[in-house]
Amino acid sequence: MDLPVDDWKSYVLQKWSLLPKSIQVTISTAETLNDLFLHSSALLQPEDEMFLKRLSGGYVVGKDPDASLFYREKGNKKFQAKDYMGAAVLYSKGVSHSGPNSTDISLCYANRSAALFHLGQYETCLKDIVRAQMHGYPERLQPKLLLRKAECLVTLGRPQEASQTIIDLESSFAAKPTLSVSQFQILQRTLCRVKVKVQEKKNLPEIFPEALTKTFEGVDLREENEQIPGASSSVTLHIDPLKGRFLVATKDILPGELLVKEDAFVSVLNPGEVPLRPHSLESKWDIQATNGDLHCHRCLRHTLAPVPCEGCSYAKYCSQECMQQAWDRYHSVECSLGALLLTLGVFCHVALRSTLLARFEDVGKVIKKLCGEMSNQGICLPESKNPAQILKYGQGGEGEKTDKAVETPIPGCDINGKYERNYNAIFHLLPHTENHSPEYKFLCAVSVSALCRQLEAAGLQAFTTDLKPTELKAAETPVLGAELNVWGVAMLRHMLQLQCNAQAITTIQQTGSKESLIADTRRVRLATALFPVVSLLNHSCSPNTSVSFIGTIATIRASQLIRSGQEILHCYGPHESRMGVAERRQKLRSQYFFDCDCPPCEREKQRPSAGPGREAFRCHRCRALLQGDDVLSCGGPACTESVGRDLLVSRLQDLQQQVGAAQKHLRNGRLELAIQLLLGCQSDAESFLSAEHSVVGEIEDALAQAYAALGDWEKSATHLQKSLQVVEVHHGPSSVEMGHELFKLAQVFFNGCAIPEALNTIQKAEKVLLVHYGPWNDEIRELQKMKSCLLDLLPIPVGPKE
Repeated sequence: MDLPVDDWKSYVLQKWSLLPKSIQVTISTAETLNDLFLHSSALLQPEDEMFLKRLSGGYVVGKDPDASLFYREKGNKKFQAKDYMGAAVLYSKGVSHSGPNSTDISLCYANRSAALFHLGQYETCLKDIVRAQMHGYPERLQPKLLLRKAECLVTLGRPQEASQTIIDLESSFAAKPTLSVSQFQILQRTLCRVKVKVQEKKNLPEIFPEALTKTFEGVDLREENEQIPGASSSVTLHIDPLKGRFLVATKDILPGELLVKEDAFVSVLNPGEVPLRPHSLESKWDIQATNGDLHCHRCLRHTLAPVPCEGCSYAKYCSQECMQQAWDRYHSVECSLGALLLTLGVFCHVALRSTLLARFEDVGKVIKKLCGEMSNQGICLPESKNPAQILKYGQGGEGEKTDKAVETPIPGCDINGKYERNYNAIFHLLPHTENHSPEYKFLCAVSVSALCRQLEAAGLQAFTTDLKPTELKAAETPVLGAELNVWGVAMLRHMLQLQCNAQAITTIQQTGSKESLIADTRRVRLATALFPVVSLLNHSCSPNTSVSFIGTIATIRASQLIRSGQEILHCYGPHESRMGVAERRQKLRSQYFFDCDCPPCEREKQRPSAGPGREAFRCHRCRALLQGDDVLSCGGPACTESVGRDLLVSRLQDLQQQVGAAQKHLRNGRLELAIQLLLGCQSDAESFLSAEHSVVGEIEDALAQAYAALGDWEKSATHLQKSLQVVEVHHGPSSVEMGHELFKLAQVFFNGCAIPEALNTIQKAEKVLLVHYGPWNDEIRELQKMKSCLLDLLPIPVGPKE
């Protein structure tokens, strides 16, 4: 996903292996990115480009009326089966493959409006009705569209508009009767019903719809940092030659305090599993929903009614406004390259988009910086007379420098020491060129070269096309005709930066049935982005912050008390609750090129032989934990039992397969069979796994879901409380994972009308989730609604009779 598709990677790596040793050495020892780019680009042959073109041809990204018809018919079948969500997704695919101002697109919009109406998405339904009409919806079908519009307006509490729509509908009947007698009679009955609804609401005050965009209540910084835009005044920026740039607390910071709120400089939606075009005509078009079908390609907002790019079938947006902004800033260049960018991967796409966005800043300054890179004036951490020099920026007198003078500002800062949240900050993120393998650098350089060749074929104006004079801040016109090689070097730099500096934008996605009364969710990766301020945070396997996202905006909150002078730390992925020290250090070394020496790693290094007890095996006789390496022995005082690790691992794998089978039955609604299997798994797990083993928690969680689906809330709560104990051992009592589990338990108690238990659990869940997300979070709002409802049910205490 991040890197090119496997076939292209294999092809380029084979090409590398066949290069003469002298050329490999030349590329491996290239002193600048310019040298690396030029040497690699010179090796890209026409046959290489043809191979890449064939690979790209496997992706369907163009408009195709046959695809539009295919998806509309598939959507109709879903609609008839009352699967309105599935129908909406398929109609959206049909919209994306239709050309503008065509009957195809108008029919897909109209059909999607019907699905949205049944889903209760009335405002969005109205927008689709307007779109269908705008694209030439057939006149003979207009009556049912106007009737749907009137029903939406009535439901939204807008009777005046509904009345006008009915007048328009009746006028169209009188002027041009286009329906058969039976159709007319059905429409008349529905119209009478809508008229009655309109009369009922005539005397009611009009209700204006809620804004569809999520409010950012509680997400504003209390006081923004004057030197670090997007950061709180509670932090300051430091630098040292070993750790690089990092943030430090300027005062004691309480759990839950918002430290950073930053919109991504650049982000690219991860497409998910976009299948290659199969050879079979019957399965030419994919019907599975991916991230690209359900989220705006610019702001990442979830949408069931995307608006497609008019030039390709791949890019989709939540609104006309988002589509236009994307087109103006980058998609006008990317549109014809969709299949190539899917082939070259998200990193290459982010690299291209970063350079396209650079056009909207001081282009002359950007070109000068890039030329400096090409002239062996690499941008790296500045050297000063005092190598340990640290610059500090804060509020209330803390902005003074530790030395009397600073010869070179911190990378990414302007001459006044203010950190720039712009292309300059992105450019100064380290590419770690010296740490990447020669093969990886060659793959990146050849991929960028191939992309540049395509841009060149489209014309050298790619980086200036469609920019209005007011959008170009360059002082001189000649700068705009800079060689594409300059931008190629910039893209290569960005592609190399991304392995260490890319931030995965994640979201909580529901994985269970839509009808389930209990939330079953997982965190999924939605996009890859670059955040100038977030990238200042160093890693810890036990961080003191928690990151969450609202679209392309990252929010970082303190997850625990942070004392003044302590570093603000973020987890890059390897967390002490999810993996042991050896695995964490290996992952961090291979991806980020450093050996982690955070406190958890140092503690675990001193006791390497003590494995994590929470994932331990236990003796089937005396229940004591087993100890050892290849052969495990019982730790009980009077037990001599021993068993091979391989045997236990094999038994664990068999158990996991059984749990997976039970979960599949659960998803398919075969509840009794799922429970029977899970109870067997529970018994088996108790015989050889520790009580804190993650598989034990997984079994208890699945049993809780099954009993909840049956409405047996008491049993569901019992099993969920056992799952909660495992989560607490693995992740800690104040972890975000604990918050999500408490939320589920609150739902169980609420649905089971266990009022005291529900209120107690809601309070605990709110306390944890507020720290990690703030008050805008959907789960917190749901908890508040449950609490309000339960408080209304509580009996009013009656005082003693006098």
